Order: sequence, then structure tokens, then C-alpha cells
Amino acid sequence: MPLSSPSLRPPLALPPTSNRHHHPHRLPPVSHPHPRPLALRRSIHLARPPRAGAADMAAAAAASSSPPTLLEYMGWAGTPADLAVLVAHIQGACKSIAALAASPGNVDLSRAKDVGTGADAVAAGRDAPKPLDELSNEIILSSLQSSGKVAVVASEENDLPVWMCDDGPYVVVTDPLDGSRNIEVSIPTGTIFGIYNRLVELDHLPVEERAQLNSLQSGTRMVAAGYVLYSSATILCISFGSGTHGFTLDRSTGEFILTHPSMQIPPRGQIYSVNDARYFDWPEGLRKYIDMIRQGKGQHPKKYSARYVCSLVADFHRTLIYGGVAMNPRDHLRLVYEANPLSFLAEQAGGRGSDGKDRILSIQPVKLHQRLPLFLGSMEDMLELESYGDVQQKVNPGYEV
Repeated sequence: MPLSSPSLRPPLALPPTSNRHHHPHRLPPVSHPHPRPLALRRSIHLARPPRAGAADMAAAAAASSSPPTLLEYMGWAGTPADLAVLVAHIQGACKSIAALAASPGNVDLSRAKDVGTGADAVAAGRDAPKPLDELSNEIILSSLQSSGKVAVVASEENDLPVWMCDDGPYVVVTDPLDGSRNIEVSIPTGTIFGIYNRLVELDHLPVEERAQLNSLQSGTRMVAAGYVLYSSATILCISFGSGTHGFTLDRSTGEFILTHPSMQIPPRGQIYSVNDARYFDWPEGLRKYIDMIRQGKGQHPKKYSARYVCSLVADFHRTLIYGGVAMNPRDHLRLVYEANPLSFLAEQAGGRGSDGKDRILSIQPVKLHQRLPLFLGSMEDMLELESYGDVQQKVNPGYEV
């Protein structure tokens, strides 16, 4: 059955990204020491051009004397009003997380909790929680609740999906703070999210079943996806299904400004990103592929370089800019809220997301915290990698980073 989609309406000036008011059935606002995101003071005012491709519009916007903010870009591109409001609240939450990640008190927050709590999380299929992960999760959930546009959210930090609103038009899947263990040593981290339409044909089901099935949609149904990289700059990359576009946070105004319109992964790169220390745990096909490309004996005659941050968003962002392949060959990364959103962005930029055999977006999730190998990158590099066949690491010695 086709998914419902909100009707197109002229873009309106959007509300502030902070909580507007509290309802008893909603999550309470998050209390934390960091200021709320700046109110969205600039209304959407760009004149609408004749209908054109999203890539043309993005290029024209970036070339203007005043590049548009994310909110202005959504008005320019004709983003449905409900979706624009939702994204406005997501960007507001990510501004708060960016401030949190850069605060002096984040060192203790980035350390895992006691063994008992961590063991419970691992048993549920999640990573051991850290206070910083949980606080970021609260910020995201509070902001999504405040938007009034989300029916259900599935988060890496929750065992089960959280039902928010019966008539919310959208479903959000998210990893609120990927790579939080890296904050203690000032390595980049990130937020990952994907957005689906609510499956209205499931509205008759009990809430728990409805929440689960809405959260386990195939990646081919995604209507938008994005990530936010918290590094020397805070960069939000997003796609609404018409190209991948990058916005950089201007700290003087508090706005995300279009800086990377219509991003394209080069057809082939010269960088591979993987934990080389696990070389002897890899299957023969993957070892052979890496041996060939770093000697310049693959399909590309130049020798490849290794670059590995061990932060998924950072490694993917570099790959998006420079090309090549970013990978984790073991069953480690989550299909629902890591692999699907990043593969959506990769495809919209001309690349490919794969589990080493199949297209990620074609895989039907069966569990919320389902794990799988993940390979992301340039189309030619990805096809060459897949041609080796045996690239998924099935032997996992259970090592800890």
C-alpha cells in the first residue's frame, strides 16, 4: 500500500526550535546547563524560481550573495511544511548537542556506566550507555516531541521505539551521539537520523506493534536522512531525496548555512578506511582486496592510502568529500539508524552503501537493533570491493576498543 505523504503548502515562517509549550502526554523539556538553541529569527524569504531540479536550485542558492540557511533552503526547494518543521526541531537539538560535546564537563559524561548497566544494554543489542549518550538522547526526544510531527522515534539508546503522537505524520530513527567514546580525546562525533512517513495502514494495530512495524521500514521508503558532524566545524548534511547538501553552523548567527550544495562522491577515490589492526581476522576476499589496492594493483593503478578515525560520521564525511571506501566488515553497525540513513545519503551523492553483498537500502530490517557489516563509498570502488565476494567478517573474536 502506498505511503501517505503530507500535502504541499507554501512555506511559512517556522517556530522556534525550543519547546513551545508542555502537554501532559508529552515528554517534559530537558533540563541541562546549556542554553536553548537560538530562536529561528530569519523567516523564509527567498523568491521561488520556476520549478527546477534540486541540484540546480542548490547551486543557484549557494552562488547567491547570501547563501541560504537550512530553513530558507527548504522553502526554496518546496519541502513539505510538516517536514520542514520537523527538520527545524532536529537542527535545534543538534545545536544543543554540539554545545554539550564541546563543553568542559564532557570528559566524565563520555565514560561508560558501571558494568551492570552496560551488560543490560549489550544484552538488548545496544552499546554500553554513557551519560553523554543518554543526555543527547533526551535532547533529541524532547525536541521531536515538541515538534508535534513525529508519531514514533526509534533510538539507539532505547530498547523499544517510543510512541509520541497518534497523528504525527513522520517516523524518526536516530543514533543521537555516535562515537561518544571519542569525545574524551577530542575526536569528532556525530548524530545520525532518518525520516519515514508514518504507515497509516497500521493505525488500527496496538501501539506497541504499530511502533515496531513503523520503525522497521525498508530504507527504500526513507523520505529524508542526515547526519551532523561535531568537529572543528559543525556540519549538517541532509537529503530529501534530491541530492545531498551540506550546511555549516555559523556560530555568529546560530544558523546552518548552505556550504556544500549537491555533494557528489567522486566515482573513484584513493583512500580506504578500516581498522587495519584486525587484518588477520578478515576473510580472504577482504584481505586480498586491501592488499591489491594499497599496492596499486587493483582496477585503479594508484596506491591507496589508509585513513581511519574510528568515528563513523567522520569517516563517512571524509569519504563523501574525497571518495574511496569507509568500512566495518564485521556485524557491528546498526541497519535501522546508522546503515540506512548513511546509505541513503551516499546514494543521493552518487555512491553506494552495501553489506558487502547487497544494497543496504534493499535489506528489510527484522529487529530494531539489527547489526550488519557496512561498506560506504565511491561507486567504482564499491563495485570492485564487492567483486572479491568474501568480504564480510564472520569471525569476531569479541575485542574491545
